[in-house]
Amino acid sequence: MEKKCLECGEPFKGRVDKKFCSDYCRNSYNNRLNKDGKNLIRNINNRLRKNWRILEDLNVSGKTKMPKTKLLEKGFDFNYFTSIYVTKSNSTYYYVYDQGYLPLENDYYLLVKKNA
Repeated sequence: MEKKCLECGEPFKGRVDKKFCSDYCRNSYNNRLNKDGKNLIRNINNRLRKNWRILEDLNVSGKTKMPKTKLLEKGFDFNYFTSIYVTKSNSTYYYVYDQGYLPLENDYYLLVKKNA
């Protein structure tokens, strides 16, 4: 039985489970298939990276108190973080990878860095 490449439609020979005539066609097919999802993921990763850089730049000592306005000035987006940590005393820390922040009173934030 002759198999046809899922991307270009050309006939090819090979293993029973082979679906593409070449690496180029396999890559083209998968890139086209995942394009929408990749754009979404790329945009989210860009926002996370920007947030991480802002926290890293502002928190040189590993623990700093910062007004919300300073974070917003730099373009920080509070909707994007990678994890949440709730302490025994019910304080909620938001983390962007190893850089975190804790909302305080009067629109201030405590910036912290997780020790690896």
